[in-house]
Amino acid sequence: QLQFVESGGGLVQPGGSLRVSCAASGFTLDNYVIGWFRQAPGKEREGVSCIGSSDGYTDYADSVKGRFTISRDNAKNTVYLQMNSLKPEDTAVYYCAAGQVCTVVANEAIQSIIYNYWGQGTQVTVSS
Repeated sequence: QLQFVESGGGLVQPGGSLRVSCAASGFTLDNYVIGWFRQAPGKEREGVSCIGSSDGYTDYADSVKGRFTISRDNAKNTVYLQMNSLKPEDTAVYYCAAGQVCTVVANEAIQSIIYNYWGQGTQVTVSS
């Protein structure tokens, strides 16, 4: 059974940092593009970042460029999202997903077509 377990979320003050992790079981992550998404209360899910399966290609939403870094450790079957200079507007549930195309897409319907396997999410709250 394919499963993701996201972890590392929590409460952080504005300007702080967090690293969220996405660990896979039941399949090998390095065969897939991995994306990070987030959904804030009352808002649609949005793409945050993605990383290619073998070429190291990465992409980021404009709102997080220069602050967030995605990486993968295939030996640990885990993908990470390092989040620095966090802002209150980064508050959301963060999800990872596996797919075949690395693209940061805003439309939920297109996300669900491109990314086939989703985790349960981890809450990130940025507040003083």
